[in-house]
Amino acid sequence: MPIRTRFSWALLLLLAACARTPQPSASGPANKYQDATMRQIGTAQDERNTAALLPWLSNGNPIYRREAALALASVQAPAAVPALLPLLRDREPSVRRAAAYALGQTGDSTAVDSLRVRVLKENDDVVRRYVHEALGRTVTRRSLPELWRVETLNDTARAAALAWGLSRAALRGYTSPESIRRTVLLLNEPKLPARGRLAAVSTLARTRGLDADLKRLAETTLLRVAQKDRSYAVRAAAASTLGKIAALADKAPVPVPVTTAEAAPTAPTSPAAALPPATSPSATSPAALLARLATKDSDYRVRLSAIRALPFGAEAYPASRAAVFEALRRDRTPVALTAAEWLLAHARGEAGPSLAALADGNKQASVRVRAALLRAAVRHASPAARPSLIETIQKRYPVAGSVYEKGFLLEALGEDPAAFDFVRGEAFATGQSPVVAGYALASLLTMRRLADFPAARQADFAAAMRQGLASGDVAQLGTAAEALADAKLYPEAQPADLAALRAAQAKLQLPTEIEAWQGLQVAIDKLTKAPKPTPSPLATAAQHPIDWAVVQGVPLGQQVRLRTSKGIILLELKPNEAPGAVASFVTLLNQKFYDNLYFHRVVPNFVAQGGDPRGDGNGSAPYNLRSEFGDLRYEEGSVGLASAGKDTESCQFFITHTPTPHLDGRYPIFAQVVGGMDVVHKLDIGDQILGVELVK
Repeated sequence: MPIRTRFSWALLLLLAACARTPQPSASGPANKYQDATMRQIGTAQDERNTAALLPWLSNGNPIYRREAALALASVQAPAAVPALLPLLRDREPSVRRAAAYALGQTGDSTAVDSLRVRVLKENDDVVRRYVHEALGRTVTRRSLPELWRVETLNDTARAAALAWGLSRAALRGYTSPESIRRTVLLLNEPKLPARGRLAAVSTLARTRGLDADLKRLAETTLLRVAQKDRSYAVRAAAASTLGKIAALADKAPVPVPVTTAEAAPTAPTSPAAALPPATSPSATSPAALLARLATKDSDYRVRLSAIRALPFGAEAYPASRAAVFEALRRDRTPVALTAAEWLLAHARGEAGPSLAALADGNKQASVRVRAALLRAAVRHASPAARPSLIETIQKRYPVAGSVYEKGFLLEALGEDPAAFDFVRGEAFATGQSPVVAGYALASLLTMRRLADFPAARQADFAAAMRQGLASGDVAQLGTAAEALADAKLYPEAQPADLAALRAAQAKLQLPTEIEAWQGLQVAIDKLTKAPKPTPSPLATAAQHPIDWAVVQGVPLGQQVRLRTSKGIILLELKPNEAPGAVASFVTLLNQKFYDNLYFHRVVPNFVAQGGDPRGDGNGSAPYNLRSEFGDLRYEEGSVGLASAGKDTESCQFFITHTPTPHLDGRYPIFAQVVGGMDVVHKLDIGDQILGVELVK
């Protein structure tokens, strides 16, 4: 969001002219880094040089005080807290706002008292919200009541500020009966803005152990919000939260009668057919509402969230099943995929071949939906029916249209240990695509975790994991490390395993393979029972400093045309908030780095992620970036950089489908979708990036 200040950008442009710095090469307002001092502050931020930033907090120019505070929000150094606290009383609101944001990002509990006092005294509505958020990010369980020391419900702005404070505390695991009661009161405040309502619902979503009265109070409010709220994001969040906190149904399994007829494929049953006998849920119950939202809400994201939240107990299952089958038949791909995944996780009494027939019968479904249905079919099939299903999948495999479709089919095969040899062959086939090889080894790990995995094949599984470690492929390294770190699979550390992990780790190239390094180190720490996690060897700014010449050539409002196989998406870059990320992205697109890459990860109603040169989420550019946590929020269409932890960003980016407050301040935002959001919602795994270019 834009930084508001009494001081105009004219002052910055004047300073820039005096510094004789290069002017932007494209039309549009200049970004703030035309000013040499701004570049100095930006460099200190990138270098994590707290000592160089602290003097700017007391500079006579409020613009530089603000910028130094914002820089420290990315550095997140507790040593800066004593110098940031006085800025909460600065005469300039934008400085107070930046200081509160930085204190929240640092998360140091020593700031609680000062933030509490500021909440009481702050008259600027925007600054107060920032202070309340910072308080939520710094309170401890003991100091949690400081969030509601002042009455807020008579003041809409104060109510919204409290909602965000409670939400940020809940994200850190801090809630209480009183915080939940106040959250419910906030949700019933008619003038609370949409983002405040979203924050309140997010608080309820992270609450555990509600007593009966609080649960009833929360459910009643969420039922109303999920049906009637004007914001799709709030309705979707409310539906999801109902599924998390409501006791919707008995989760005891329903006995599954197995007949000889199941051994042969049959036509798909209708949604109303073959339902377990049960009493329908009340029309006003959470179960009934979720079933209705799953098919009737006008926004696909609400329908999708409702499906994920559908109960699967004996009483509620018939209505849930009907909604799921309706989504499979009629809804768009993300909703149909979610329905298929619901069946994978929760199907009761469904015949495996009947689920497989759904994959064949739904000709409109994407290959990902069909593969998910096949996977559900294998998981829920009787032992007699499984061989024919496995044979069907193996026959489809050679004619799969892409490496991603092959990966989806390998996931389906991972539900039956009988496919072990086929999958292992694909994992280590000569010249195999790294995408397929990664899916295959992960599928073997899925098999090994099945309750019916044969003891006679455990040695073969161990050999496959050792082969994965020896392969040097980062995806296979990650899977093998995950297996070795699983105490259920490897209860005791073996010297040979530790030696193999260390040998594989020693061969990795840093910083580009930092994620694989981390996965191996997690396994080593678990096997050696290390008292605390081993820190990652992060790259420094000297390894890849910000190219300020590139940054200065990117004016405010600069757009990027992202051409995909589903259509064109327009992005607007954010050089003021993320100069290093923008410089990297512009440099890479000018090098045609992104052309012909793929979207390798799409989570419906969350993100579409791409830009990986390997195509499987394990690739990187030859360098890492330092995290830039600018004062921006994740909204629909925000474009962020993927990471394996702070200061590990590189070339992979993601686009959000919906507001995602839990990502705020944790993943850098460097652009915003300003056109083609409908295309973003259509993206799926395997869709291609045809080209990326600056809009002249």
